[in-house]
Amino acid sequence: MNPAASIPFDAGAAFAAVEQVLAARAVPGRALRHELVQILREVQSHTGWLPRAVLGRIAAGVGLTPAVVQGVAGFYRFLHLEPVGRCHLLWSDNVTDRQAGSRVLARELHRRLGVAPGLVRADGLASIGTTSCTGLGDQGPALLVNHHRVLTRMDSERVAELADLVLAEVPPAEWPAEWQRVDDNVQRADMLLAAAPLAGEALRAALARGAEATLGEIEASGLRGRGGAGFPTGTKWRLARRAAVPEGGTRVVVCNADEGEPGTFKDRVLLARQAHTLFEGMAVAAWVLGARQGFVYLRGEYRFLLEALEAVLAARRAAGLLGKGILGSAGFDFDIAIHVGCGAYVCGEESALIESLEGKRGTPRIRPPYPVTHGYLGQPTVVNNVETLCAAAQIARCGGAWFARSGTAASSGTKIHSVSGDVARPGVYEYPFGVSVREILEAAGAPDAQAVQVGGPSGVCLAAHEFDRRIDFDDLASTGAFTVFDRTRDLFEVARGYARFFAHESCGFCTPCRVGTELIVRRMDKLAAGFGSLFDEAELHALEQLLHGSTHCGLGANASNPLRDTLARFRPAYERRLVQPRFVPAFDLDAELEPARRVTGRDDPGAHLERMA
Repeated sequence: MNPAASIPFDAGAAFAAVEQVLAARAVPGRALRHELVQILREVQSHTGWLPRAVLGRIAAGVGLTPAVVQGVAGFYRFLHLEPVGRCHLLWSDNVTDRQAGSRVLARELHRRLGVAPGLVRADGLASIGTTSCTGLGDQGPALLVNHHRVLTRMDSERVAELADLVLAEVPPAEWPAEWQRVDDNVQRADMLLAAAPLAGEALRAALARGAEATLGEIEASGLRGRGGAGFPTGTKWRLARRAAVPEGGTRVVVCNADEGEPGTFKDRVLLARQAHTLFEGMAVAAWVLGARQGFVYLRGEYRFLLEALEAVLAARRAAGLLGKGILGSAGFDFDIAIHVGCGAYVCGEESALIESLEGKRGTPRIRPPYPVTHGYLGQPTVVNNVETLCAAAQIARCGGAWFARSGTAASSGTKIHSVSGDVARPGVYEYPFGVSVREILEAAGAPDAQAVQVGGPSGVCLAAHEFDRRIDFDDLASTGAFTVFDRTRDLFEVARGYARFFAHESCGFCTPCRVGTELIVRRMDKLAAGFGSLFDEAELHALEQLLHGSTHCGLGANASNPLRDTLARFRPAYERRLVQPRFVPAFDLDAELEPARRVTGRDDPGAHLERMA
């Protein structure tokens, strides 16, 4: 039993926090139930966790049943239905953090704070766990503190000091600022990262050009979505522009800033350096679509950016770049709200993201219909990621032909890559499309690279003989992750870590993903324990094919990509573990029969599997 389960909570203060959050979230014309995820997150920031009584108060306030509210809260990993420590510390469990020693440091922190994994100190002071990735792969090992602050570049000395501060109950706001420093690490800049943040230039150009002509420039540019799928941005915007709007509704612009793919952090840098440009791109989209409402879905691990982003929004409202009558244009009314995620990788999928925006569990929708016709609250909705919207803003300012001059014929413009792992110079690298993997490796300083994971775990793992392949939509499409492994790394262990990630992050909606990802983990754990055989390899192949052909959404279908690629390209890493000539169980089957022997009073050779054999 968790010792903290008996720690009482202050019901009066908790209920007061609920009323305060509900009052602040009450917006005319918008049902509070659509704010449920944000209400839960904000209440928890006061209470530390969400007891059943608190969930009941929230349910009454938003007009839902307690069961529905609890079901939503239970979906998100950053919402807690059981107590956590007043100082809740989550180590990033991304592969680069592990390779930098995060697990050794975590064990040391557990020892110093006197708290076991998965438990809370009896006094409620602290708890320690892991999260899949913090988006800080270029400066790990990293820690997330109370889902609000981040600590970078952790080492044994910092862990010792951190433990002392926690035990002394020093508030995280007073911890050393150097620990909380997040560097942009821009190693190569091009048309997006090198540009000055926009302060109305793109909007003025779009207004002068007109909505239809501005959309024409987006189409002429050849801009394609930077989230990995590469759908033409102009086509998406035109479909939403043509879609019927429900009576009393509007079109909606959504920025997907839920950058959850392990190894990706380029959107974090754009949010920090180019927030003005991002919001300008959203306003340009709103002008083209006739949208009045916009959202940024900010991943929960980037909560530390929230105040700075809100300040940029306030400055743009004051400058007439958001709100009613933007830049004096009557009827051009558009504003943006920031929705902070609560730790669900699947919400990077656009329909799951919309479900979350509506205050629900982030379960991907069945499509069609698509968001461009039936998105947020049934309204036509465009969902683009941070990089795509920043590019759209620059196209509105400089024109489609300017943008199309960079890159290739089928993949125009530039792509920003988050480079981490076994490299001398980790960080973000912006290159025109068509750059080879080898060029990026040389720039980052990786002379001994064995493999590169392009596009994160759901992307492609390349071997050294493939490093001349090019990043573009005709060869290697990428979300922006570029994780490098040198020849000291065991690619089986890399794939096993990614398998654990997908099993942990499965939304649980469909059986192939929910069960299949867990079966892959168990089978790979069996190989790691020394019980592998050719039978197990065949089972892994079967599971890989099952996931690719039967899951509800693309995220589940991609969950077996690391297994597929490493089996094909790094087979010796598996052969070392396929040591048994025939199938053996991963446990002592004869020992499992001991209770039956005791009950029957038998101990003869026929009652023992080994003696029978």
